[in-house]
Amino acid sequence: MPAVPFKANVKCRHHIPKQKRRLTNWPAYEASLRQRGSLTVWFTDAAISGWRAAPRTSRGGQPWYSPLAILTALTLRAVFRLALRQTEGLIGSVTRLLGLDLPVPDHTTLSRRAETLVVPRPRSGTGAEPMHLLVDSTGLKLCGAGEWLIEKHGTKTRRSWRKLHIGMDAETGEIVAANLTTNDVDDASQVGSLLGQVAGPVAKPTQRDRHLQDIAEKGRVGWQKGSGYNKRSRVEATIGRYKQVIGDGLRSRRDRRRTTEVGVAVDVLNRMLEFGRPISVRIA
Repeated sequence: MPAVPFKANVKCRHHIPKQKRRLTNWPAYEASLRQRGSLTVWFTDAAISGWRAAPRTSRGGQPWYSPLAILTALTLRAVFRLALRQTEGLIGSVTRLLGLDLPVPDHTTLSRRAETLVVPRPRSGTGAEPMHLLVDSTGLKLCGAGEWLIEKHGTKTRRSWRKLHIGMDAETGEIVAANLTTNDVDDASQVGSLLGQVAGPVAKPTQRDRHLQDIAEKGRVGWQKGSGYNKRSRVEATIGRYKQVIGDGLRSRRDRRRTTEVGVAVDVLNRMLEFGRPISVRIA
């Protein structure tokens, strides 16, 4: 038996009934789900005035669009899973419907600026209580012509993919840290980098010997309840939410643009979370 089991005696657990939970805020949560798909878009006066890039004070070409304009376009692209040309068309149609005289960044500009765009960092916990950081990773496939060849010819090829590492606040459910690496990077090597993205205090992990002692004294179930080990399912659910809302692939062709793509996706998920979260209680 492993020292820290998470599925000990799994063959003997068939008689344990599955937990049942009931939502206590269904009307509000249902309204938040509808709001996530709303296409109501408006431009504030500050956004209109900040759409065009500020004049440069150094040597070089003058950019036409501010980071706000590029981030707005890439955000709509992530939410509605659009290609760059379709994103250009959506921004143009919205500005025309609103009667705004704003230039629309073309798809080549969006692709080029995505490589240097600074995406707002996720908000970190700054309270007095230390944050419980849940860390997990998942694979994201690289979209390209290979998928079309597989669908047309039925061949199987070895596809490249990237690994997404996220750190989630166990209390709020927000993704407060994220890294995109190659598929040969192990999870443990990214913990330090994820912790470096969190501004607030983080709860220190309990030592392994303490875990073993608790298992011996309280049993596996008692140890899981006391240590909060089952909270790992929350970050696994966040990984599932990422793939359901954003998708399981990366559309960009270069790594720096893929990093921006992931950063925008994380910002989108956190914004959606602000609309409302499900609150449930266990009933069985």
